[in-house]
Amino acid sequence: MIQDMNTYTAEDLWVWNKLFTRQFENIPTKASESYLEGLKVMKPVLNASELPDFKKIGAWFEASTSWTLEVVPGLIDVEDFFKLLAQKKFCSSTWLRGKDSLDYLEEPDMFHDIFGHVPLLSNPVFSAFMQEFAELGCQFIHDPEKIKQLQRLYWFTIEFGVIQEHDKIQSYGAGILSSFGETNQIAEQKANFHPFEMDIILQKEFRTDVMQEDYFVIDSYEQLFQSLQDLKKTWTTNAVMV
Repeated sequence: MIQDMNTYTAEDLWVWNKLFTRQFENIPTKASESYLEGLKVMKPVLNASELPDFKKIGAWFEASTSWTLEVVPGLIDVEDFFKLLAQKKFCSSTWLRGKDSLDYLEEPDMFHDIFGHVPLLSNPVFSAFMQEFAELGCQFIHDPEKIKQLQRLYWFTIEFGVIQEHDKIQSYGAGILSSFGETNQIAEQKANFHPFEMDIILQKEFRTDVMQEDYFVIDSYEQLFQSLQDLKKTWTTNAVMV
């Protein structure tokens, strides 16, 4: 699939500008420093005044991080998802929500994928975490229980992760940073915040149709990466012993 820039309308540009501007003004004191730095350096190819052009973003992305963008129709098969991420191909939709859906979507659109996910991939440790996460998914793709556990880990980190920075809880998950309401809910401490514990997260159920009530706070991206390395070691050792 490819992105056809000719299919976008004036309304699409209005929606993108509205979403980008509103959240860009909302997050300076609420988002992780690494995310904000990524958004800053990507300004030439990711801004409010123009719809994201995947060719431009992809060229910047590949030169800076060695990631590329992979156009997908929406939610894709979990095996394909893991395979693409393991190859450092970030999956993104090209469709954009309408004016009547500015505040909530159950299925990710281009604003969620590009504004929410892409900037933080410029952080080398988080980037490594994302790729290692996908490789672990590929390794255990035929183990339904482990795939379910990885989906929970993805949800509570890559989608709805928060980090402690300078004695304050900041957001880094794409599901938060692409949501005006959820970003503010966290900033206002209207939720439950728990220490990051892998064993608990792997068993934690979640809902996709409501704002989250529970978040798991990491101390650093290094902690996140190391926790995944420890999980990989445990799973691999146990698999060999079976």
